[in-house]
Amino acid sequence: MTPEKRPTIRSMAKALKISRTTVSEALRDHPRVNPKTRALVQASAKAAGYRSNPLASSVLSEVRRKRLSAFHGVLATIGLEEPARVPFLGGYWHDLRKGAAMRADELGFKIEHFIVGQKGISVHRLDTILLSRGIRGVLIMPTWGRPDFNQLSWTHYTGVYADYLIDQPGLHSVCPDHPRAMSVAMHRLHTAGYRRPGLVLLEQESHRLEHRWLGSFLAHVACNPALKALPPLLLPEMSAQSFKRWFRKYRPDVVLGHRAKTMEWMQECGARVPETHGFCCLNTGLNAQPCAGIDQQPRQVGAYAIETVIYQMHHNAYGIPALPYNTTVPALWVDGPTLQPRVG
Repeated sequence: MTPEKRPTIRSMAKALKISRTTVSEALRDHPRVNPKTRALVQASAKAAGYRSNPLASSVLSEVRRKRLSAFHGVLATIGLEEPARVPFLGGYWHDLRKGAAMRADELGFKIEHFIVGQKGISVHRLDTILLSRGIRGVLIMPTWGRPDFNQLSWTHYTGVYADYLIDQPGLHSVCPDHPRAMSVAMHRLHTAGYRRPGLVLLEQESHRLEHRWLGSFLAHVACNPALKALPPLLLPEMSAQSFKRWFRKYRPDVVLGHRAKTMEWMQECGARVPETHGFCCLNTGLNAQPCAGIDQQPRQVGAYAIETVIYQMHHNAYGIPALPYNTTVPALWVDGPTLQPRVG
């Protein structure tokens, strides 16, 4: 058969005296087409030697997908007002919400943000608002303590926690891979020549992640004989006095922690960063000052978390899951001015 005589959807539609749309849908087994018509079209296509164009089919599928990505509804991101909380999540929260909002928009959803505790919004009041607006997918933002959202009517919602652990109720969660991030940091520091790493954490900072930073740090020190084992500094609240006492006693050549302010205390002890000592930030998004260390990828965490919410909605998986799972996002290493290779 010459290319000019090759059957097309247009030619089959003309021969069968039906629309091109009907022929196209019949060839795709679309349920909208009458079964007898589908059978007739498919038999005629087979007899005529019709073959679909894979590239054209792919393009049309993409067009249909984009048409379907029109507005599907509203999702909620929910945070807790925690006045006593150290403001450790400001920039991280912003980037996480931005990643969630961007991915939601790509998938045809909009996001509305709620803070429990602000403007008189209790969990019970929030439940009423969500139900009245028909919002069924919720993303719970990271909290300093253990969040409690048991009062929400979970039979109507699917929810994901954008941090490591939530048990009131037990929901699926998406968070950074903290042990892997520590592994990356320790490898970088060892390669750069640091041999006396010191870890500084708030007790709550460690407890809320079930000591994942601490456990990974201790494991790397224990398994690497080239490293000197120094006691980590865990404090109920960070103070210059406690840090300086620890720093002078154990003399770490590099400090791992969250806050760039730590470098001021190091310098008050006679250290020069990065000439004599290094500082490795465990969450570079928390500080305005450029630091070498770990980018925990909050935008990607937000994107994956919102994908999980939407996936659950598409599968009608509302309510509290019987077996919650945790998805982790690998961190990225960021070079910065607070570390430099050590000589000797």
